[in-house]
Amino acid sequence: MTQPIDPPAEALINATEKMVDIWLRLSPEKQAALLKRFGTQENALAALVTTQLLTPAKD
Repeated sequence: MTQPIDPPAEALINATEKMVDIWLRLSPEKQAALLKRFGTQENALAALVTTQLLTPAKD
């Protein structure tokens, strides 16, 4: 039997999975450009996720 995950922890896990998925789909050139601009992979991923969250979904 598995323990239920509390909502804040589940949201963090989902955001982390999304960040990794986005990063892995980028070309090496795009990864390098983002690292140069934002300094760290974490900052680059945070910027990517924020951009995606703020962009209206296409129907």
